[in-house]
Amino acid sequence: MNENSSPNQGGAPKTAVEQITEFSGSDLHDLCDAADAAIVDGGGFGWLTPPPREVMEAYWKGVLLIPERQVFVGRLDGMIAGSAQLLHPPKNNEAGAACGNLTTFFVAPWARGHGLAPQLVSIAEAAARKVGFEVLNLDVRETQERAIQVYEQMDFVRWGTHPYYAYAGGRWLKGHYYYKDLTAQT
Repeated sequence: MNENSSPNQGGAPKTAVEQITEFSGSDLHDLCDAADAAIVDGGGFGWLTPPPREVMEAYWKGVLLIPERQVFVGRLDGMIAGSAQLLHPPKNNEAGAACGNLTTFFVAPWARGHGLAPQLVSIAEAAARKVGFEVLNLDVRETQERAIQVYEQMDFVRWGTHPYYAYAGGRWLKGHYYYKDLTAQT
């Protein structure tokens, strides 16, 4: 777990990022609420409107069952407020075995401004290095400006743009593709 807390200066919230492998307490409920808020705000990892709660719950329960995914959550005062997933290539993709993919990254709008976004990306990147990935890839909608800013501040390199990446709001949106060389010295 990575914790970042200030000595309660004026009630500053406590942040933490951790990998989860199961849900406990209100984690599933909190994660669904945070995901719903992110979707409504336009950062819905594919969804344009929040699905019914049972669909969202089934999605997150299913994600935890997939061996090729590591799920990281960001907490604000103990409540899940964001998430990121590190996707491992399938075993039959030997040519891509050194490359991980960062996906499903979001922080709920009500939890932004406390440093959770860079913490989530940093922890996922550390996990990618730990399992031996040499490259971390990701893609993002052009409208997700804060995510793009985080990626670029963390030295991800934009290598391409897809002009018809997603269709939302009656128009086509571009998608940007990034990578980070995890073997490069910093």
